[in-house]
Amino acid sequence: MASEGGVVNSAPQSDSHEFDATKTRTQGQLVLRRFLRHRLAMVSLTVFVFLVLFAFVGPFIWTYDFEDVSSKSYQPMSGTHPLGTTQVGKDMLALLMRGTAYSLQIALIVAALATAVGVTFGALAGYLRGFVDTALMRLVDLLLIIPQIAVAAIVVKGFSGSWYVVALVLAAFAWMQIARITRGETLSLAQREFVEAARACGASTPRIIFKHLVPNMIGSITVNATLAIAAAVLTEAALSFLGLGVQPPDTSLGVIVLENYGQFMNRPWLFWGPFIVLVSLSLAVNFIGDGLRDAFDPRQTKVRA
Repeated sequence: MASEGGVVNSAPQSDSHEFDATKTRTQGQLVLRRFLRHRLAMVSLTVFVFLVLFAFVGPFIWTYDFEDVSSKSYQPMSGTHPLGTTQVGKDMLALLMRGTAYSLQIALIVAALATAVGVTFGALAGYLRGFVDTALMRLVDLLLIIPQIAVAAIVVKGFSGSWYVVALVLAAFAWMQIARITRGETLSLAQREFVEAARACGASTPRIIFKHLVPNMIGSITVNATLAIAAAVLTEAALSFLGLGVQPPDTSLGVIVLENYGQFMNRPWLFWGPFIVLVSLSLAVNFIGDGLRDAFDPRQTKVRA
């Protein structure tokens, strides 16, 4: 634009400013953006979604049912049976879908229950402190020294080894670490101004904990819940592989690996199929947890928003 003296004003014009307030992102948007840019987490999320669809949608599409024993025993891999058949004539792919579904159900229940109990106990201990803190933390210390595998095996055997019993027993031992982490964060947050303001306004202890403290710990809670899924998958598989976890007619990835361990040399596909699914599931959930941790941590530099 020319001035009165005929000099052209060369100042750059821009429709948007670098610090345009209309483009300010919320905390949730920043977390989501960092998570979506975490390549390994995205690959792992894709694998996890595929395994979920494989377990819960696959049986409605696949030709054979996991209980169908009409096929010949120990058939090799083919177009009809991509992973062959078992000793009793079951299609391994159909059986693998069923086992993955049971393992996922157990892991998700364990993660949900362990997170709920751990967050509640940890937040109460960190906020109330004093006698309550001491009592709850000594209980956690006592439970941590109990051999989880041994006790879980005894309890599961005593209650017939149904998959939901395995889930409840594993959840009973999975909440302690979450409680410790939650307590540490609560001790820090309880001194913040917004908690003091809520207390001054007469808010009750449950309201302060679940309305003010827990939402501010959602990052660590989400990450620990994710890691609890991976831990539950491996623990259940270990118990079932030892014959001390899920019992027939229920099944799981650990049970399938156990049943076909003897075919490791002669028919390796019967062993490697469930083994690869088990490892892939565990690794995928762990890497998703890593991605969530990096996304929620404002100090991280691996993935920028």
